[in-house]
Amino acid sequence: MRIGIDVMGGDFYPQAPVAGAVQARALWGHDAQLVLIGDADIIRAELLRQQQAESDFEIVHTSEIIGMDEHPAKAFTSKTDSSIHVGIRLHREKKIDAFISAGNTGAMLVGSVLGLGNINGVLRPTIGALYPNQGGYSMICDVGANADCKPEHLSQFALLGTLYMREVKGIQKPRVALLNVGEEKSKGSQLAQAAYELLEKNNTLHFIGNAEGRDLNAGKADVYVCDGYTGNIILKFAESFYDIFHERFPQDDLVGSFNFERYGGLPVLGVKGVSIIGHGISTPAAFLEMIRCARDVVHSGLIQKFEKALLDHSQQT
Repeated sequence: MRIGIDVMGGDFYPQAPVAGAVQARALWGHDAQLVLIGDADIIRAELLRQQQAESDFEIVHTSEIIGMDEHPAKAFTSKTDSSIHVGIRLHREKKIDAFISAGNTGAMLVGSVLGLGNINGVLRPTIGALYPNQGGYSMICDVGANADCKPEHLSQFALLGTLYMREVKGIQKPRVALLNVGEEKSKGSQLAQAAYELLEKNNTLHFIGNAEGRDLNAGKADVYVCDGYTGNIILKFAESFYDIFHERFPQDDLVGSFNFERYGGLPVLGVKGVSIIGHGISTPAAFLEMIRCARDVVHSGLIQKFEKALLDHSQQT
């Protein structure tokens, strides 16, 4: 297995991505070959500073960086020797099995869709986020890739999220809920009501109905579906819990579970590859978890299972 790491992305490059890669190699040895993508001189200097052997990693040189404030599509298509563009290209060419970056989120999303392409049958890829609850984690789809959605998009997000939680997280029959303003079937916007109808008819899902905001922390479902506008607000609100409470309750594990470092990055579900998007302020611990996530997804064979599930679903409808 070969995992590409964007060393030029995030607020703390190159130190954080390199340190995360060093920790990952110490944990998993040669199970995963780590490919450091970025300015070779900067990468070598950082490995030397961290007293790590260059021979433990593969280095792919790039000469450009996509800044955090650049226009995602324009930057990805014009900066063809940037670490994000090269990482996506290497993945598309099957020279690496996964790619992670804490750089420009929009460029990573655009690159994942344009560079890797959608799995056959996927209407829109979704970004899934793990949300902590009293018993573990649930997944919310979507959390920012699709601000405006149609009912069929939400139904497909539910399928992608279900497969992720089953194949990667080991939940045999993930419960799916539609985030809404009430539990009754008739509640919510026109989008929510139409989506409910589709989810209810989808026999590939274990749909349990609507869930309200208060149900998230209780862990009512394993997969929650919503449009990306709603999901992104929820995700950022959840992250604020840790900012507010971790100094007052430093030993509280539930508070600690809201720390983004625990899950590292967010997978782009529905593209022909394993693309993990990290937080701009990712630390070495967050990069380690991004690498762990990529490793787990590759081991699970999730992309092939997505392809089969979507083919089966299309034949049934």
